[in-house]
Amino acid sequence: MTDASRNIGWIGIGKMGLPMSALVAKAGYAVTAFDQSAARIAAAREQGISIAGSAAEAVRGRAAVITSLPDDAVLHAVMLGAGGIIGAMAPNSVLIETSTVSAEASSEVDAAARARDIAYLRAPVSGNASIVHTGALTCFVSGPKDEFEGLRPLFAAFTRAQTYLGPAEEARYAKLAVNLMIAVSAAMMAESLALARKGGIGWQDILKVLDDSAVASPMVKYKTASLRTRNFESTFSCKQMAKDLDLILGAGHAVGVPLHLAAQVRETYGAIVAHGDGETDFIATVRHLEKPSGLGEPDLGEPKL
Repeated sequence: MTDASRNIGWIGIGKMGLPMSALVAKAGYAVTAFDQSAARIAAAREQGISIAGSAAEAVRGRAAVITSLPDDAVLHAVMLGAGGIIGAMAPNSVLIETSTVSAEASSEVDAAARARDIAYLRAPVSGNASIVHTGALTCFVSGPKDEFEGLRPLFAAFTRAQTYLGPAEEARYAKLAVNLMIAVSAAMMAESLALARKGGIGWQDILKVLDDSAVASPMVKYKTASLRTRNFESTFSCKQMAKDLDLILGAGHAVGVPLHLAAQVRETYGAIVAHGDGETDFIATVRHLEKPSGLGEPDLGEPKL
C-alpha cells in the first residue's frame, strides 16, 4: 500500500472499536479517530491514536474509513444524518463497516456510498471484547470483492480470518445467523445445567460432562470456563443479545423464514433485562432459569469425576 493509503479514519472507539483501532495503529497505519465520548477519546489518546475534532475531520481525505457502531440508529445518524461521514469522504475511498446492524440499514448506507463513488464493505466482526485486543476476531465480508482483496493487509491487522461472502448484504445475514446460534446455545445450556443439577449432579461435574461430550463446541467450552467460577461479568451483555435478536427476527420476517427459537429466546432475554440484569453476560440465562427451577447458588468445589 502507498503511504497515502495507510491513512485510516476511524469512527467509534468503544469496547470493540478502541482495541481494533489500536491493533491497526500497531500494524503501521496512521489512524485518526473520533467518538462522541470524552472518556473514550482519552483512552484512545493513551493508546497513541490521533483524535479528530469531528467525524467529518476524521474521515476527510482518508483512503479508508472503518466504523464500529452500536446499532441501526447510530449507523444512520453517523452515515446519513446531518454532517454524515459519507458526505465528507472522498470519492474512490473505501468504507468498512464492522458493526452488527440490519441488512435494511446497511442497504441505505450502500446506496449513499454508491452515489459518491465510495466502495462499501460490510465487515461485521465475530468475537467479543475479551479477545479483540489479541487480534483473534474473525469477520464476514461482502461488497466489492476487488476492494476487499486490495485491503486484506488492513483486515489482517485486526482480525485473524476473513470470509468473503458476496457483493451485497450477505455478511449481515452471516453475522445474524451466527449470533442466532449463540443465543439459542446460551438458552440451551441454561436448561441443560438446571436439569442436571435437579438430577443431583454437581456443578463442576456437569460442566466437565459438557466439556467432554459431543456438544462441546468452542462456544460451549468458552462459557463453561466462566461458569466454573460463576463469572457473569459481561463480554457481550444480555441487553446486546436482545438487540441482536430483534435484528434476527426482523431479518427472518423480511425474507420469509419462521424463527420460532429466536422468538422464544428473545423473550428470555427480555425477561432478564426487565429484571435489571441487562448488563450481565449473555450466559446469565443460566442464573435466570435457576430461580424458577428452585435452585440456589451451587457448590463450586472440585469435580468428583
